[in-house]
Amino acid sequence: MSETATTTTNRKTRVGTVISDKMEKTLVVAYTARVPHPRFNKIVKRTKKFYVHDEKGEAKIGDKVRIVESRPTSKLKRWALDSILTH
Repeated sequence: MSETATTTTNRKTRVGTVISDKMEKTLVVAYTARVPHPRFNKIVKRTKKFYVHDEKGEAKIGDKVRIVESRPTSKLKRWALDSILTH
């Protein structure tokens, strides 16, 4: 019985806006999620900053980007740049 070794990785993806590109090979991306308030159930916006690895330094401030979860690159970087959606 031979089985093919197919690995499917379920990596998280997020779409956010680049708010800083001043570091080398690193971006800071702001991700805004619309979630219901725990008590009042009103939709509120929650913003979280992610440190993203950008090997080629392609993205600039204001770009809308898709990021994907990756193994830790440094103390704070756990995400990698997947694609640039808009400039």
